[in-house]
Amino acid sequence: MHGFSSFAAVGVIVACLIIMGSFSLVAVNIRTAISELEKNNEIMVTLDKDLSEADAKSLGSEISAIANVRDRIYVSPEEYRESLVKEMGEEYMIGIPPDVFSPQYRVALEDISFAAETELILQAIQGVDTVRSPSREMSALLSVRRVVELVSIILTALLMVVSLFIMANTIKLATFDRREEIGIQRMVGATKSFIRWPFIVEGFFLGIFASIAAYFLQWAAYERFSNDIGKLADSGVLNVLSFDELRLPMLAVFVLIGFLVGVGGSVMAIRKFLKT
Repeated sequence: MHGFSSFAAVGVIVACLIIMGSFSLVAVNIRTAISELEKNNEIMVTLDKDLSEADAKSLGSEISAIANVRDRIYVSPEEYRESLVKEMGEEYMIGIPPDVFSPQYRVALEDISFAAETELILQAIQGVDTVRSPSREMSALLSVRRVVELVSIILTALLMVVSLFIMANTIKLATFDRREEIGIQRMVGATKSFIRWPFIVEGFFLGIFASIAAYFLQWAAYERFSNDIGKLADSGVLNVLSFDELRLPMLAVFVLIGFLVGVGGSVMAIRKFLKT
């Protein structure tokens, strides 16, 4: 019975760690994706066509003064037309007069969570015609990140409690099975610490074993997931961090949680038994 209980405790801890690890990895990848958006996504600020080049360039200092603006690059009408030619081909520009294009600024942000507010400030600048930004996509991704991080925190707390409960009950069963042995030890003068340590060591090894097993299972599952979405990653639609970048932090967290659950559950169980 005790052996089965130990196996069940290890299984529950492994399952809990994999669930926690999976949500944490999703949260880390979403956070990384948002960081990439902050670096690569820009707000396009189109100026009035009637502005002279000197007036258009003078607006750069006003744009740079906005708190959330990290960088800005001036794009003349000629440069903008050339970029369209490179992207779409010269044939698409046939019949379009050169003076139809307006000067622009490509504006990079410090924090995309304030993209909507920054867009309103840019729109209010005298001489700005339109402001285009992927604010909806940014807001959606930020909302997903907040939900995933909240779920990860709640799940981690709940699963930690479940794991501690299972481990504590496993140690309680082991203690009950050896109650006569413990009673004899108490009768001959054994201290509570002397009786307690074997159970703590047992909990320690169960927790560490479960954490190592969960770590390698998580590694295998994550690699499989990465391979399944490899085509999306190659096309630039979705980038997934390599497990090599995460393995050391993941190992440290898994071992720490396994240690806390194993030793903590043991201490909780044996403390109640030795209160007499």
